Amino acid sequence: MPRKRSTDDGDELLARLGSLTAQARERAELQRSQVELAIALQRGMLPRDLPSAPGLHLAVRYAPACYGLNVGGDWYDAFAMPDGRIGLCIGDVQGHNIEAAAFMGQVRAGLRALASVTGEPGELLARTNELLLSLGSDLFATCTFMRLDPATGVLESARAGHIPFIWATADGKSGVVDDRGGPPLGIEPDMEYPVTRHRLTTGGVFVLLTDGVVEGPSLSIEDGLDQVVRLAGIAAVAGLEAHALAAAVIKGAESVGHEDDAAVLVVGLDGPGAWLSDRWGALRPGFQP
Repeated sequence: MPRKRSTDDGDELLARLGSLTAQARERAELQRSQVELAIALQRGMLPRDLPSAPGLHLAVRYAPACYGLNVGGDWYDAFAMPDGRIGLCIGDVQGHNIEAAAFMGQVRAGLRALASVTGEPGELLARTNELLLSLGSDLFATCTFMRLDPATGVLESARAGHIPFIWATADGKSGVVDDRGGPPLGIEPDMEYPVTRHRLTTGGVFVLLTDGVVEGPSLSIEDGLDQVVRLAGIAAVAGLEAHALAAAVIKGAESVGHEDDAAVLVVGLDGPGAWLSDRWGALRPGFQP
């Protein structure tokens, strides 16, 4: 009798182990399916083509997070506006799941739609903020929107809680743009987003990115931004193409040790002169070569 009971106990244990293994396999398959769905959703909402204009150089790189269900809502966009200027955008949705990826699509679609009504970056972000609040979602997004005139190199920008972008010139100067932004989109109504004017010409570049590129367990955001500043400065002096710089920046993101999306948008423009920045006409110290 004891021997039979021992055999029965062993069979029961094996059956339980088999059941647990099957459940774990089912959960793993479901998790993988959800991750694949979220990544497909992300990629389907990103632009397939970038706008073109004489002398304009645009390059993007995007690396989705795929650790468990840690799929976020980073995005970039670039499109021709009704007045002939180019709209440039990069952003990051709070959260790391399918809902964040779907919300990212709503933000991007809202920005594009409202850009046909107003191209002024500050007003555009303010209207997008009100639109997102009307949706009643608990999520919010950070974002930088720019309006570039390829004919003159004049670029107007506004930020909604997003990290600042990087600039570099062909004469070896580079840094982090010091402008005043507003709060993230989708948190509070009636927000204002200050607009800063920049000029981009021969050999200069702007690098827009999300925090997954520069911040993580292995790197502080300050050190991460400094790393991109150095890369942009080297690329501008060496005359590297925008695609090469974008690839180098996204490659550098590997040292961050992040579990977040990483998106990079590089903007360059051919033309005479040097890069400078001002706030609606007044030159800002330290930016004039």
